[in-house]
Amino acid sequence: MNRLNLLALSVAAGLMLAAPAVAQDAARDNTVALTFETGARTGSVMVALYDSAAAYNGGRPVGSMMLDVAGGNTVATFEDLPAGDYAAKAFHDVNGDGEMNTNPFGIPVEPYAFSNNAVGNMGPASWERARFTVSGDAAQTIQLR
Repeated sequence: MNRLNLLALSVAAGLMLAAPAVAQDAARDNTVALTFETGARTGSVMVALYDSAAAYNGGRPVGSMMLDVAGGNTVATFEDLPAGDYAAKAFHDVNGDGEMNTNPFGIPVEPYAFSNNAVGNMGPASWERARFTVSGDAAQTIQLR
C-alpha cells in the first residue's frame, strides 16, 4: 500500500477513533480553525488533527471531523486544545463514497491537503512541513489540490 493510501486510511480512521472530549480547563483554551478552499461544491472534506509526529505518522488524531461541502461548510474548528504543536491531514471526498479514490497506481484522484499547505515528495507531507504551533487561537486557509 502506498503512502498516499495510508494518508486516506489515517484520516478515515481518525474520523472513527477521535479522542473523546476532555473537560475544559485553563490549560486547554486554544482553538484551531482550518478553512478549506475547494474546487467543488459536492461531497465532504475529511479532516484529522494530530498533536505529535508519532500520531501524524499513523497514530490516533486528537480530533477529526467531516465537513459537508455541499452544505457550505468548509471550516473545521477544533476547540479546547492544549498549547503545543499540531498538524492536519485532509482529503475532499468529492463523490461521497467515504474513501480517498486513487488511480491504478495508487495516486489520489480526489483533492487532498496538509496544514501549512505543505507538500510531500512522492507521498504525504512530513510532520516537520505540516507542523504549526498553537498558543491561543490559530487559523489557516488550506488549498485542497
